[in-house]
Amino acid sequence: MQGKLLGDRYLLQEKLGDQIGRKTFLALDKLAPDITKNSVVVKLLSLGNNFSWQHLKLFTREAETLKNLNHPAIPRYLDYLEIDEPDFKGFALVQTYIEAENLEDHLKAGRTFSEAEVIQIARALLDTLIYLQAQTPALIHRDLKPSNILLANRAGHQVGDVYLVDFGSVQHLAAQEGGTITVVGTYGYMPPEQFGGRTTPASDLYSLGATLIYLATGRHPTELPQENLRLQFASLVNLNPAFEDWLAWLTEPSIDQRLATATQALEALDNQTIRSLTNPSIDPANLSNSANNLSDNSLGNTSNSAVLKPRHTDVICHRHPEYIEIILPSPGMGFAVLGVVSFALPLMLNTSSKISQAGLGDKVFWGIVILSGLALIFTIIFSCFGRIKLRIDRSQISLQKELWGAKQNIVPASSTEVIQSIHKFPIACKQNKSGELVWLDSKLEIVAGSRTYALTSRNRLTVREIDWIAAEISEWLGMSIDENKKSK
Repeated sequence: MQGKLLGDRYLLQEKLGDQIGRKTFLALDKLAPDITKNSVVVKLLSLGNNFSWQHLKLFTREAETLKNLNHPAIPRYLDYLEIDEPDFKGFALVQTYIEAENLEDHLKAGRTFSEAEVIQIARALLDTLIYLQAQTPALIHRDLKPSNILLANRAGHQVGDVYLVDFGSVQHLAAQEGGTITVVGTYGYMPPEQFGGRTTPASDLYSLGATLIYLATGRHPTELPQENLRLQFASLVNLNPAFEDWLAWLTEPSIDQRLATATQALEALDNQTIRSLTNPSIDPANLSNSANNLSDNSLGNTSNSAVLKPRHTDVICHRHPEYIEIILPSPGMGFAVLGVVSFALPLMLNTSSKISQAGLGDKVFWGIVILSGLALIFTIIFSCFGRIKLRIDRSQISLQKELWGAKQNIVPASSTEVIQSIHKFPIACKQNKSGELVWLDSKLEIVAGSRTYALTSRNRLTVREIDWIAAEISEWLGMSIDENKKSK
């Protein structure tokens, strides 16, 4: 088939895949408007000896599904052809080509993935699954595994762009109501219910968990020991207890004990939620110790991969493969501001009545007083309604004040590429009864070139909140935290 021209347009080149009755080729689109971007993927279904109506059903379903999807991490539908030629009779599905290696090839080449990279991949795939599960009816991929996940454009501290491909096994949730369900998937990544032909959005979560465990351990799921059908992987890798538990949660063999949707899974990952102590797969003593360790405020609790979100924080952290945002709520009116207001407000009211009677020199003086008063009013309004946002994306880092849509830089923005370090150090400490040093107040600094982006207790942050924010930023950037070292 190589060198064959389909539909007077698609020139088949390199074979990318070969399954029973189906072949996949890299091809050139002769009619592409941009000759530099004319590579496409062509999937062929032959009506030959290995043809089955079930293959055709899955093939047409993939085409119809891709036609209705529009997501940057999913290949885009381009064309569908019926071919009736002497040397080939069948169908062709044409979709966009993504120049990237799949995770299976990365692993076979000896690449290892850090916990931060595994979490980045998890977030990206959950974003895609959330999109699929939001369709009407919801879509279930049913064959999520390393060979169907592509990585491209790795740069700096980012694992790169993550793509989910091969929708040949996709299932509409509504299609399971009545009718015959075909068992598809790949052994090791299929949840138990899928062997019986039943799938739900939680089924893709099991496949995702098994894939992530493979990335973290370097061991295929079929090579891992099992206990009551649960994958036993904890002894093979040193992970944050909350993340380890999250992976076990995804791969619960019982669908009733598994996270139900991608949205729930992402929320649990963002909040580093540990499951109930009643879960039979978790040792209560170990979980209790892990929770205590993760919420400890002592100086020794400094691991950037073991900090839980404080329970009662008003700080918002938005995590996304493309950016991370830390949003601090309005600081509120402290006693100092209230004191200044109680003194300055009567003075301003008295001043306004005197300006009309004052001479030129006095008018200048009182004008300055009025302007100072207006600045004070702005401070009061910001204290009540404003917020501070630290944002890091692939291009820049910024720290801004925001008030009703208006923005003002606290520190000018810098390129993300010049981020050098993350510092966290104490501002005030004391010794406890055991003689250990405990932080009473701390400061977080991100150094980018000649600029420093700082968050401190002046932003009404507690030590635990700064620990958590530092851990989130450290994990997203893939950089360790330098502690007890003030930036120079």
